Amino acid sequence: QVQLVESGGGSVQVGGSLTLSCVASEFAFDMGWYRQAPGKGCELVASTNTNGDNYLRDSVKGRFSISRANIRQTVDLQMNNLKPEDTAVYFCAGDLIRLVPSVAFCGRDYVDYWGRGTQVTVS
Repeated sequence: QVQLVESGGGSVQVGGSLTLSCVASEFAFDMGWYRQAPGKGCELVASTNTNGDNYLRDSVKGRFSISRANIRQTVDLQMNNLKPEDTAVYFCAGDLIRLVPSVAFCGRDYVDYWGRGTQVTVS
């Protein structure tokens, strides 16, 4: 069973930056970050696969970036110019085929591997 452990969440002011890091016991083909705000669905924020294809959600383009370090087996999400609407629990995830754009609930649906989540609060 692949284990994903997130770190780097916290509270930050509007316009600030945070870096989320995910350490994987083993990489899946497609690795990325989802987020879920209270009362909202779980959306894919960014992903990167072993072919080098990256995805960024439109609402974070120009502000967020994702990077993958195969030797260290980490996937980092650099978040700049944070906005209040970025407030959510962020989950590291991995899938053997492809991370889907959205699911009902982070942590349990339609994705092979999930981390436990880390809170990001922007105010």
